[in-house]
Amino acid sequence: MIMSAKVFDSDAPLDERRVIIRRYGGDVEMVELPWGLQPREPGGRPFTVVRGEDRKFPSHRCLVPASEFRHRSQGKRYNFGLTNGDWFYFAGIWRPASRDWPEAYAILTTAANEDVAPYHDRQMAVLRRDQRMAWLDLTCPEEELLRPLPAGSFRVSRPCEAHTLAQASLAF
Repeated sequence: MIMSAKVFDSDAPLDERRVIIRRYGGDVEMVELPWGLQPREPGGRPFTVVRGEDRKFPSHRCLVPASEFRHRSQGKRYNFGLTNGDWFYFAGIWRPASRDWPEAYAILTTAANEDVAPYHDRQMAVLRRDQRMAWLDLTCPEEELLRPLPAGSFRVSRPCEAHTLAQASLAF
């Protein structure tokens, strides 16, 4: 399977399939799983994100590669990418399939860093590429990895609306 680091849209539908990276049977593997974990109580809502602060994740860790993430704030869409242009990972967890739910994953969240805070108070936990094995192999405490990146880590942009309008008019 070829590595896939593409834009991650926080408005993506529950069960959207995406490549994740995990330890499984001692090996590192890439698998495509749906986004969203089964609710703990019957009739509850499935969830796609899990608050990371003050929690331990001793097993079933995964990485979700991304080139940037999109988020909607006050009706407007924004793109967030690393200022150096590199791609990154979201820290995640996965669960095995159950009788009622497929094998799936969720992304951990942290407080927003200073770049994201004007748009939202939370963000998905971003890991730089040099942190990937520390997350998968549990070689670094969660509180050292699941924290906001320093100010200036993200460039923030708006999708080009003029380009979108031009594409729409060409469709006629």
